[in-house]
Amino acid sequence: MLLKHLFSQTVSDMPFRPKIHHKCRNTFYSTTQIERIRVPDDKVSFDIDFPAYKPVNYTAPELKKASWADPSNTSEIQFNSRDGKTDRLSFEGSYRVIEAIPINPIGRTGISGRGLLGKWGPNHAADPVLTKWKTDESTKNKIIDSISGKPILMFVAILRKNDNEWAIPGGMVDPGETISMTLKREFTEEALNSLSDSQSENNINQIFQNGYLLYQGYVDDPRNTDNSWMETQVFNYHDDANIFSFLKLKAGSDAADVCWMEINSNLNLFASHKDFLKKTAELHNAHW
Repeated sequence: MLLKHLFSQTVSDMPFRPKIHHKCRNTFYSTTQIERIRVPDDKVSFDIDFPAYKPVNYTAPELKKASWADPSNTSEIQFNSRDGKTDRLSFEGSYRVIEAIPINPIGRTGISGRGLLGKWGPNHAADPVLTKWKTDESTKNKIIDSISGKPILMFVAILRKNDNEWAIPGGMVDPGETISMTLKREFTEEALNSLSDSQSENNINQIFQNGYLLYQGYVDDPRNTDNSWMETQVFNYHDDANIFSFLKLKAGSDAADVCWMEINSNLNLFASHKDFLKKTAELHNAHW
């Protein structure tokens, strides 16, 4: 049966609260040749003095023309609040805003501006982790890992086109959209491509009726900058009753491939997605 959302779980209860970020630091900025200023671990926090820190200010040119993206002038943006239909609250609490520019709550990233992100401050996403047990085709029994002695979980993974990394099939929350709407929409677009007769809206709704909230908060995403960053809510939808059998996976426009993939510690995934899957394995007492 599907695990139900644990409504009593609070942000402070969530696992792996980020203390420092790595994937958005000391590299070239995501999918570009723009080099980030090197930031040592002991200089990540903006509370630590770092006089030599003078990062490149970069906002992708296409964002300046996109109707859905924030304007360059931030003077009228209401940060740390619900600004019209746009949620500018952070799961990390109130963030600093200096001269009308929001400051990354985890610290320096080696680059300022919005980068590839549409919003100044938090950019909210939703990530659905669909899981089932790996089973023997003939007996339908769970397959047990020989070393850990625990059953093996499978999850739906997509191969991202823009950076060729495997990931959970999630995406951005549109203004005015609920998390449940985003979870269903993003999975349908990225892992199913479209709805066929066998993948009717009723069947998809059945999957996304109940979920377990694994995490909500900051994501160590390669697109993060000093002034724009990714945050997400991650829900696990687990199949113990073979209700996912009707799914016909097909990569959508943003994905190069899609498949059921084993969950284990050898995975190399986009952003913080490996952390989310580790928590999923712990939740089900599965192999990691």
